[in-house]
Amino acid sequence: MTDVRIRNMILRFNCPDKPGILAGVTRVLFEQGCDIRDAAQFGDAQTGRFFVRMHLTAPASFGEAEFGAAFGPVAAEKSLDWGLFDLERKPKVLIAVSQHGHCLNDLLHRWHSGLLPMDIVGVVSNHEVMQSMVEWHKLPFGHLPVTSENKSRQESAVLEQMDQTGADLLVLARYMQILTPKMCEALAGRCINIHHSFLPGFKGARPYDRAHERGVRLIGATAHYVTSDLDEGPIIEQDVRRVTHATSAQEMANLGREIEASVLARAVRWHVEHRIMLNGNKTVVLA
Repeated sequence: MTDVRIRNMILRFNCPDKPGILAGVTRVLFEQGCDIRDAAQFGDAQTGRFFVRMHLTAPASFGEAEFGAAFGPVAAEKSLDWGLFDLERKPKVLIAVSQHGHCLNDLLHRWHSGLLPMDIVGVVSNHEVMQSMVEWHKLPFGHLPVTSENKSRQESAVLEQMDQTGADLLVLARYMQILTPKMCEALAGRCINIHHSFLPGFKGARPYDRAHERGVRLIGATAHYVTSDLDEGPIIEQDVRRVTHATSAQEMANLGREIEASVLARAVRWHVEHRIMLNGNKTVVLA
């Protein structure tokens, strides 16, 4: 028997938690010829919200507009905040970097190897250090120097680059600039940053040297969505490694780079796979 369900979609929604949500949703899916291939859900007792991610297959004749018209009454009745995503369309990603290339190189390698379902549309930087690496991958490189005098214009240029390329997400792959509140607001929910997990204990320059001086036993990294509260946006992913008194500051820094790269890659993958939903100042990541 030929399977006519050839379109793969992700339906994602969250809403106030109450009885009957899935019954109403699945009824519409059935009427639209959709089949649920897998699903994940989470009810947060603290916030009283219900989160769902469904992988659907749909017939070739499936239309987003028709689905929206059919799904609208249920969404309104249940107060659903929802989105429907076609898996044939890979999210477009713009990457920003400064002078440390470990996270950028890792993302480019994973993308080039087909391990990240996204299209990188370019890399922007306030330095020229990474230009040759980016161009080796046959990607456009935008050098956008930033100073205290031109910061507003420079950020406008980054946003213009996102608009021109149709980028859905900006990834700060060790981009060592603090975004203005205006920039954070423009990128709400679509900008991911990575930093070491010493914050707020060891802010500023040379964090690994300062952590080594204090004799830390755990080092790590945090990926989060960017907000105007510096390094305090909703956390997406974290990881740690144990160290000892014998671990030098340089060894800590080397381990830290590995952790930063892997944590950022997971956060980006979950975002482009439509697995992350905001839950106040937290995230829900549905595997």
